[in-house]
Amino acid sequence: MDLSSTVTLSNGVEMPWFGLGVFQSKEGPEVENAVLTALEAGYRHIDTAAVYRNEGGVGRAVKASTIARHEVFITSKVWNSDQGYHRTFAALEASLDRLQTNYLDLYLIHWPKGPLSAETWQALEELYAAGKVRAIGVSNFLVHHLTDLLPHCKVAPMVNQVEYHPELQQPHLLRFCLENNIRLEAWSPIMKGRVNSVPVLQALAAKYGKTPVQITLRWELQKQVVVIPKSVQPDRIRDNAQVFDFELSPEDMAKIDRLDKNRRVGPDPDNFDF
Repeated sequence: MDLSSTVTLSNGVEMPWFGLGVFQSKEGPEVENAVLTALEAGYRHIDTAAVYRNEGGVGRAVKASTIARHEVFITSKVWNSDQGYHRTFAALEASLDRLQTNYLDLYLIHWPKGPLSAETWQALEELYAAGKVRAIGVSNFLVHHLTDLLPHCKVAPMVNQVEYHPELQQPHLLRFCLENNIRLEAWSPIMKGRVNSVPVLQALAAKYGKTPVQITLRWELQKQVVVIPKSVQPDRIRDNAQVFDFELSPEDMAKIDRLDKNRRVGPDPDNFDF
């Protein structure tokens, strides 16, 4: 496995295991430089969203790079206020326009909104059938959100992007997704950098000659979870990806497994107000 390695989604699309997240990366030079740095370092997976308000910068960076569009896996998401059958079509067109592309590699429902999300999913299925998106999925869906949505699906979600890190492991959700051929993808995989202060991860970092961030990302990959760590610092973007030259032992994997506290750093999918 290396930075270009992919996982095959349920429809046969190849999705890179490792990508760059751009949540809270400022539109303009900040996000553009982050994406360009990542692409130059070998990343081929960029994750954005309409609500991040930086799709334009992502699009400009991909265009300015020497990497062909078809070699870059771009994800975006339909925001809550754009959910619903008719609005979703316009939301995608706006995202495509900002990203300066005629298709997305992955389009996600950003947050579960009950019956409205079932409508949104119908639109995603039609966009998928029309070739406007190569894969479709959801974000922040817990097991009960998935079991509510699945009866309405002609095409099941291929990806579920959720908060996932050593202190929020959600083993039941991971197992459910793997059993149903839905790939789990981690946002906030390094707990906004807080993994650096966790003693167990510090000790493992010393043992393997790595950083706590690298130990954490390697653990997630070995759990079969796609990771999209966010950074705008060139050195960190490059360092984050140095996780393919070592493997955690089963004993050390178990040490990290025991860090689970069911503790979130972001909103609760069962209790949010946006």
